[in-house]
Amino acid sequence: LHNRGFWRPKSLLDTARFTLSFNSRHRKKHQDSRALWKHEAVQKYLETLSKEYQQVSHLLNADSINDFEQRTLRRRCADLSPIAAAFQEIKEAEREIQELEAMCRELDSRDEKQLLELALEEKETLDKKINMLCRKLFQLLVPKEKYDGSHVILEVTAGRTTGGDICQQFTKEMFEMYQNYADYKCWTFDIVNYMPAEIGGLHHAAAHISGDDVYRHLKYEGGTHRVQRIPETGLSSRMQRIHTGTMSVIVLPQPEEVDVKVDPKDLRIDTFRAKGAGGQHVNKTDSAVRIVHLPTGLAVECQQERSQQMNKEIALRTLRAKLYQQITEKQLSQEQSARKLQLGTRAQSERIRTYNFTQDRVTDHRISYDARNIKDILSGKEALDKLINRLLEFAEIEAVTEYLENLQALEGGDC
Repeated sequence: LHNRGFWRPKSLLDTARFTLSFNSRHRKKHQDSRALWKHEAVQKYLETLSKEYQQVSHLLNADSINDFEQRTLRRRCADLSPIAAAFQEIKEAEREIQELEAMCRELDSRDEKQLLELALEEKETLDKKINMLCRKLFQLLVPKEKYDGSHVILEVTAGRTTGGDICQQFTKEMFEMYQNYADYKCWTFDIVNYMPAEIGGLHHAAAHISGDDVYRHLKYEGGTHRVQRIPETGLSSRMQRIHTGTMSVIVLPQPEEVDVKVDPKDLRIDTFRAKGAGGQHVNKTDSAVRIVHLPTGLAVECQQERSQQMNKEIALRTLRAKLYQQITEKQLSQEQSARKLQLGTRAQSERIRTYNFTQDRVTDHRISYDARNIKDILSGKEALDKLINRLLEFAEIEAVTEYLENLQALEGGDC
């Protein structure tokens, strides 16, 4: 459709893989969708898409186009339709707000106080509607990652060098937080591995989480989580001394079997007796399974089920997820820009969040966001969901902002 002005290479936005920046270059000017909506470059870009949608719709009704052109136009029309609709809805809501503000300026007599209150309530409702539509609009603009709808393997591990007991206790609380969050989101949470600590904490655990858009919601949870608290027992508790500890989270999209081929000849499979809580079969049967992938040295184990065969299947599923992670890390290292970026959970060394119990505060360092009431966050319900959605919104804003910067750079180069 080049002659009609609609053919173009895939835009940067179409092909971009979203990257969430963890360096000091945090964009203060676009902290929410509403602020980004007001940006001149965004308005210009959306006006262009809206005009293109009108032109494509008009051409679809023309008799002169052939079947191939019609199919191409229909696909483009389907892509542009929800964007153009959201754009027009926001514009209409903004016009209504302007009319209400003009009316409010005239309503200053006592007799019109009630009418003024109604107008202000309606303005507040329209503001909320615009915020919601802006978020929806940028979700439409940002391409979804290939595995956003995938199930995941989630692993938690207590820090080994700092914090001691406090790390293990915190790891247990975090694992329970994600288990509660899965329940809150109506996902299925199947424990794959669980290694409790002697003092009641947790050394390591893994779970398979399945449901709608699990990876999309959990992909930014991967990394190092830091805890600052006064221990409940011991000398430090009596002296009110704050200890600092860490634990790490890994979130892997769960690939289908066809995505990662595993040759049985490359595997060494060992069986051993399960440890820890698990019923009468513990320490009586060799039901636990450890699988080592010889070419890479990767090792996984599962001891949660009574059946050795079931543990083997779960361990193989986890191994495929880890092999897939290695493949995607290699691809991403080739595709990423010069900036140090973390995509999803690929780079685990970053300290992403701090849980300060003495100040009752959770800080996400990637988006400079503070949330109060740690207990609400660790309950794994609405407060955690709000924090995760804040991360997702920031991700969408960063993706659109980066696209516009690249677009402006290209336009500047053309000039």
